[in-house]
Amino acid sequence: MYAEDLHAIPLFAGLTDAQLTELIDGSTEVSIERGVDLFHEGEPADFWWVLVDGAISLHRKIGREDTVLGKMDVPGRWAGGFRAWDEHGLYLASGRGLAEGRVLRVPADVLRERIDDWFPLAGHLIKGVYGTARAIESTARQRESLITLGTLAAGLAHEINNPAAAAARSVSALDTACVTLLSALRGLAEGDVTAAQFSALDELRLELGSGTAAPDPVDLADHENTIADWLDDHDVERSWFIAPPLAAAGTSVDWCERAADVLGEALGPGLEWVASTLSVATLLSEVKESTRRITELVAAVRSYSQMDRGSIQTIDVTEGIESTLVMLGHKLRDGVEVVRAYGAGVPRVDAYAGELNQVWTNLIDNAVDAMEGAGTLRITTLADGDRIVVEIADTGPGMPPEVAARAFEPFYTTKDVGKGTGLGLDIAQRIVAEHHGGAIGITSRPGETKVQVRLPHQPPG
Repeated sequence: MYAEDLHAIPLFAGLTDAQLTELIDGSTEVSIERGVDLFHEGEPADFWWVLVDGAISLHRKIGREDTVLGKMDVPGRWAGGFRAWDEHGLYLASGRGLAEGRVLRVPADVLRERIDDWFPLAGHLIKGVYGTARAIESTARQRESLITLGTLAAGLAHEINNPAAAAARSVSALDTACVTLLSALRGLAEGDVTAAQFSALDELRLELGSGTAAPDPVDLADHENTIADWLDDHDVERSWFIAPPLAAAGTSVDWCERAADVLGEALGPGLEWVASTLSVATLLSEVKESTRRITELVAAVRSYSQMDRGSIQTIDVTEGIESTLVMLGHKLRDGVEVVRAYGAGVPRVDAYAGELNQVWTNLIDNAVDAMEGAGTLRITTLADGDRIVVEIADTGPGMPPEVAARAFEPFYTTKDVGKGTGLGLDIAQRIVAEHHGGAIGITSRPGETKVQVRLPHQPPG
């Protein structure tokens, strides 16, 4: 490699031929081969890698998956070399050949010497800025992650608590109903009820509904009073226990008269047995519904987190959006109307599903915050040529043009101190643009803000 090979690279603007030659003499030219790793995440960053031509993809191990973070495809892009200023500096990602070309591999100590000789003040500035920026970004990203995790955990706990509490109440009541059921059977046996009478009573029981319907509360209360009055007139004890399940099942006074004809002196235990069976059926239905809801929430969490799934998947983006809405359900319940405008014929795309769920989380959370918990959240999906479009719109106050223009800048936020780090939209843009080759943009006016995400059917590379 010669000095003229580096002249056209903006990174080296201002350096003389002698300086470039001195840098090259202390360095090594390395060929880029497609699919071959040049450096590895977590290893000491002993070299500064400067792209001359070709392309390198940057990978990082996240969990058990090898995730593409970005790429170096413009001459002058560089990676590593951190040990020139930090004796503990490590490669933050692995570099893998994406397109054939060349890189200049500069040892970290050579880089430090050249900077100290040529730009001594710059060397001190770089060291200070590097340390400060690294500390700030690390702290801010950790805080953002903790805030997001805490929000999702609190929301999920709230969502699961309701069906779990309902199931616990139903199981407790079920225990009481089963005890009453057995007691009623004992009363029937002691009343010398014949097999024919019990069969006739069971036929009457089968005529009734399950008690799972939800009639008008006023009408139901009136019907309970009617049944209770009939029971009192016929000297049936525990009318307060028997009347509600019979009324909920649609029992009529005529049905009660037929039961009285069948049972005779055993009317009380017989109706108590019928009421107990109806209560048990109702309570079992409530337990089934509660556990179904819990199962759905767990499935939504699994879908959201993409547990036990590969990084690149062929997905329907609406599935990720729906699982995100479940995760943020506690924020959407009061005052926020969600309007789904999912287009027909929107194709599935190859994407990092877990990362896209992080994008939907940031965008939906921002929209709800902008509306201060009350308004309309509209989510639209549609196909546009070789791309799909996801649009998330809210009816908040909107953004001034100067705010919208800076929305994707790292650390830029308009939220109060302690409520935002300015990393949400920055991370969303990186995921959409760098990892998926898509685009994200904002249009805003008073009363409406739209964030549009455009994704190709397949990410680059």
